[in-house]
Amino acid sequence: MNYARAKRYADDLIPVIDISPLRDGSDPVAVGEALHAASTGLGFIYIKGHGIADEAIEAARETALAFFRSDPSLKDSVKISARHRGWLAQGGAKMQDDAKSDLKESFIWGYQDTEGCVPEDHALRGPNLWPDFLPGMQASAMAYFDGAHDVAHHLMRGFALGLGLEQDFFLRSCAQPLSRASFVYYPPQSEDMGSEQFGVGPHTDFGVLTVLCQDSVGGLQVQDVNGDWIEAPPIEGTLIVNVGDLLARWTDHAYNSTPHRVVNSSGKERLSLVLAFDPDPETMIDAREIYGREHQAKEEPTTCGDYLVWRFAKAFSYRKA
Repeated sequence: MNYARAKRYADDLIPVIDISPLRDGSDPVAVGEALHAASTGLGFIYIKGHGIADEAIEAARETALAFFRSDPSLKDSVKISARHRGWLAQGGAKMQDDAKSDLKESFIWGYQDTEGCVPEDHALRGPNLWPDFLPGMQASAMAYFDGAHDVAHHLMRGFALGLGLEQDFFLRSCAQPLSRASFVYYPPQSEDMGSEQFGVGPHTDFGVLTVLCQDSVGGLQVQDVNGDWIEAPPIEGTLIVNVGDLLARWTDHAYNSTPHRVVNSSGKERLSLVLAFDPDPETMIDAREIYGREHQAKEEPTTCGDYLVWRFAKAFSYRKA
């Protein structure tokens, strides 16, 4: 039996974009144009100059690994809640109905205010669950969340500029975002599990934008326009971002939400730090806001919150229970 195979990474397929001129205001339009071009292509982008301190990334990684290496009885104290917060054990996610369950396990948290409070006005938002046995986890996790969320805001400004819109177009309703973050752990995957077993199976991301910090292990694979799978290895000093289904829908599929998967054939444990950016739940995802009221969009308008509830119900077994 074999692992699912992928072609070697080609540096002309997934571009590396320095977003420093967007962040510091020295040339935001040029960065916006580069982000736009990449998003109308494969929809995956390496970014450098992101501004998240190395120390914040390392603290988040150390905390995450300490959590995942803990006894399951301890992790079960923050078992996934009905509001999608906490520990999702291995086997709790399946990206397609006919697929095997993913090998990954995750710890999920989301936006909270400076007092640690979270609005409970939506089915996918509620109190974050912080483990008592790791008292420093909240601080390191929220520091990473805030840094990655800031990156997402800059990127959304860039996408708006690339589309010829006012730079705050995608950020007009982000006072209480549905954004969530996750530490995602992939155990070593044995070759004898076969080519149909994945750390996370082929899927597109549900929301607006994903910001991913890989470790040095590798395993991410992206599907190109010909249906071939290619490696998207870690590049030191970069994050990798990709268009989600809602941003593709918002742009009437001018931007591409591309299938991807993880195969951890390294023989080592693998860890990803993930930020899924989404605006307030009532935000209307309507391509006519970009192209004009007379535009005939490929899909009907929907709210961010309604769409995510529908997609989560299909992907996570605990929501079917």
